[in-house]
Amino acid sequence: MYTITGATGHTGQHIAEGLLAAGHPVRVIGRSAERLAPLATKGAEAAVGDLADAAFLTKAFEGAQAVYLVIPPKWDVTEWRTFQRSIIESFLQALKASKVPKAVVLSSIGAHMLEGAGPVSGLAELEKALETVPGLDVLNLRAGFFMENFMANIGLIQQAGIFGYVVNPDVKIAMVHTRDIAEVALKHLLALDFTGHSHVFVNGPADLTMPEAAAILGKAIGKPELAYVPFPPADAKAGMMGAGVPETIADGYVELFLAVNGGAYYEGFVRNVENTTPTTLAWFAEQEFKPAFLG
Repeated sequence: MYTITGATGHTGQHIAEGLLAAGHPVRVIGRSAERLAPLATKGAEAAVGDLADAAFLTKAFEGAQAVYLVIPPKWDVTEWRTFQRSIIESFLQALKASKVPKAVVLSSIGAHMLEGAGPVSGLAELEKALETVPGLDVLNLRAGFFMENFMANIGLIQQAGIFGYVVNPDVKIAMVHTRDIAEVALKHLLALDFTGHSHVFVNGPADLTMPEAAAILGKAIGKPELAYVPFPPADAKAGMMGAGVPETIADGYVELFLAVNGGAYYEGFVRNVENTTPTTLAWFAEQEFKPAFLG
């Protein structure tokens, strides 16, 4: 039995489907029975509940040989780190009570930074906290910048004809598609080939600057002139809040992108064959970004 948190998300759904296809029993966790229904139809056991409910989570983890852990996004919080810590505490209680032996965790590059990296510092807390669970083997997937995050720029491109973040234009970023992250997670969940507390980087096929990304996305949508505009932090925060993002999340993303601009964020990351994955930004631009942009 495997238990998958975030089972209706980009990575969790793909992982659950892969485990089911391999003939394994799978319990999928989500907040909505309706959204879990497609996986239930394929044979998964649906567990509907709140990840912050440790009693619910303990029951969902019982009997699992391994779990996939995700702190899901939540867009209506007033204190983002407080929300992350509530999920971390629930994970700890449930893992200790259920005695699950292995966990694969969706983490991030930069998760060595307990402070100064916005939401990624919350993932650093998660990695550290899991070290306190007796007998638990953990593999942390330190993933790069999700290509799917570029979808949030569609409105800006349509309305202003520009593409922007706080990231400096000369900073190269590892950009990864979430299906590649899911494939790496699935491989290790099937093999159960990790012990102790370790991490692997999962970082797409190339490190790109934001202007390089703008050129690839712009070509796909028929706007080869699409310009990347680095935003001042205050402007970026105001823009996010104007789009309805809570202040705590806007502050977190600004802090994250400022950390990306600094050298410490990529400490320990060296691209190699093992952490390079196949899905290119050009593929994402043509197959997913372009259809979304054109509506």
